[in-house]
Amino acid sequence: MQIEKRVDDVKAQVKAWRNEGLSVGLVPTMGYLHEGHKSLIDRAVQENDRVVVSIFVNPIQFGPTEDLASYPRDLKADALLCENAGAALVFAPEDGEMYAPDFSTFVDMSGVSDELCGKSRPIHFRGVCTVVNKLFNIVTPDRAYFGEKDAQQLAVIRRMVRDLNMNVTIVGCPIVRESDGLAKSSRNTYLSPEERKAALVLSQAIFAGKALVAAGETDGDRILDSMKAMISAEPLARIDYVEMVKWDTIEVHHKVDCPVLVAMAVFIGKTRLIDNFIWE
Repeated sequence: MQIEKRVDDVKAQVKAWRNEGLSVGLVPTMGYLHEGHKSLIDRAVQENDRVVVSIFVNPIQFGPTEDLASYPRDLKADALLCENAGAALVFAPEDGEMYAPDFSTFVDMSGVSDELCGKSRPIHFRGVCTVVNKLFNIVTPDRAYFGEKDAQQLAVIRRMVRDLNMNVTIVGCPIVRESDGLAKSSRNTYLSPEERKAALVLSQAIFAGKALVAAGETDGDRILDSMKAMISAEPLARIDYVEMVKWDTIEVHHKVDCPVLVAMAVFIGKTRLIDNFIWE
C-alpha cells in the first residue's frame, strides 16, 4: 500500500490505474479511523479494483471555537488499518498541499445544508463541500463512500454531485455501533468514563424513537418529544437539536408520511456527538 502526501503523485497513480482499465473507489476521512471507517473501506474494496483512503483534518470545516487543534490524529495506526482492509493508497496531505496561502474558491450550498448541523455550524458544509469537491477532482473516483452516521453530510454530498453533474456514484453505508449501542466516532475518545456511560442516552433515544415509528406512530412531535425527554433526563447531556426532516431535502417535517431522517446532536460534557435513524 502506498502513502502519498502530494496531489500530483496521487493523480499520477490514479492515471496509471485508469490506463490499466481499473475502477477506483474513494473513502474520504479525517483519520483516527475506527470500525465504522473500516466498514466503508471494506465496502469500497468489494466494489472497486483499487481504493484510495484520504486522511485529512479539513481546517475550513471547523468553526473558530471548535476542536480543530485537538482533533485526534494517528497516521501510523490509520495506515495499518487501511492496509489490512485492502486499500491501495492513503492520501494524507498537509494543509498547504490542499489550500494555497491565497486560496479563495469555495463550494457553497443552500437548502439541504441549512437545518440540523448547518444551523449550529454555519460554515461547516461549505468546508465539507469544498474539500470533497477537491478530493473528487484529485482522485476522480468511480464511487465514493460515506457513512450514514453523518446523514446530513451524505445528503449534502449527493445534492452537490447531482447539481454539479459530477461523474461519481455516492454510496451510503450503515452506522456502525459499539456493543452497547453508542455510534462509533473519533470524538468518543474525548469522553471520560462517566461521560462515556452518559453518552449511551443518544443511542437509547434513537432506538426508542425508531421503535415508536415501527409501532405505527406517525406524529413527529410525539416521537421527538419522547426522545428529548429521555435525553434531558441525563444530567451530563445538553441537546443541540433533535429534529425530524425529509430525508432527501433535509426540510423540517412533522409526520412520518415519506422517507424521514430523525437526527440529533447532543453535547455530553464538552463533546458534541451525533446519531440518527432513517425511516424509508
